[in-house]
Amino acid sequence: MDTAINIDFPYGFDRRGRTASTDNDDHVRDMIEQLLFTRPGERVNRPDFGSGLLQMVFAPNSPEVAAALQFTLQAALQRYLGDVISVGALQVTSNDSTLQVDLSYTVLATGDARTASFTRSTP
Repeated sequence: MDTAINIDFPYGFDRRGRTASTDNDDHVRDMIEQLLFTRPGERVNRPDFGSGLLQMVFAPNSPEVAAALQFTLQAALQRYLGDVISVGALQVTSNDSTLQVDLSYTVLATGDARTASFTRSTP
């Protein structure tokens, strides 16, 4: 019997006033989102965790920067979630102060193929 509880992200409460939980597919997506949008140094006990993606919001947009960013994200996904997902396709686009990451991946535990888009805007 699996007793793990997948806490929903962002943290919140369910209708009973308890910590909100989520299914495994949503939990995997939540873990990807946390990795992509966490700045290295933001987590006290894991200062190397994160991708550095948000640091690129206002960086000059060029094919070289885009290629470097995709390589960096691919490495971060492999390092921190390589035992959970297998990355298929990854595309990062920057438009003004908005970043969008389109990701195709396979959940290793189930073999299910998924796609997800993650967007962040800075004020």
